[in-house]
Amino acid sequence: MPTVDIGLSFDTWEPIYESILAAFGYDRTADQQARDILATVSSPYSFDQLRFSGDTVAIVGAAPCLDETVEHVESADRIIAASTAADTIRTAGYDVDLMVTDLDKNPITARTLTHEGTPVAVHAHGDNVDAIRNLVPTFAGDAVIPTTQAAPSNGVSNPGGFTDGDRAAFLADALHAESLQFVGWDFDDTTVTEQKSAKLVWAERLLELLERRRGEKFAILDNRRGAIETIPIPTR
Repeated sequence: MPTVDIGLSFDTWEPIYESILAAFGYDRTADQQARDILATVSSPYSFDQLRFSGDTVAIVGAAPCLDETVEHVESADRIIAASTAADTIRTAGYDVDLMVTDLDKNPITARTLTHEGTPVAVHAHGDNVDAIRNLVPTFAGDAVIPTTQAAPSNGVSNPGGFTDGDRAAFLADALHAESLQFVGWDFDDTTVTEQKSAKLVWAERLLELLERRRGEKFAILDNRRGAIETIPIPTR
């Protein structure tokens, strides 16, 4: 199967990926195995049918504040939902243009969206192999965008990004979004686990990197940039 390259080149992403592996103790081999299994139960996605050129894209996170701020998506042309944010958006009466998930919370929503013709970026990592094997074959195959943190291979793409939320932003960038706005995000969410809090630190760092690459200031990072440990833009 061909590999569709979108977003960051893997040469650019790999040193960042290596830092994430080291920070969390993740197994690169497990990520690669999950990627390869995802390739066997999905097909390469045709990105020609999905472009956000000229669009303002809302990148919607699933923080508790989303319930009170969901109407802010009205100012966007397109909506990308991370995980359970898709449910909140749909319940509020808005359409989701793309869902990003690693299948850990609301796979029924992901399945439903694919059968409605809405693309869902399904992410493979070392801890969700069983979900990939059991769930992805039940999705509408032509609406599944298979993604990985490891090197893209056999139709599984790597647009960049780590958590569902920041990966959604990297996908929007890869799909040529004109501008990004962030709804339902809280980097200081005290209700999450210690590990999730550490992941939010990385999400913040990656968004700061993305805004530098894009030459765009994300309002969600206002008054926070000075405290962010910046990631150098890789040159290799």
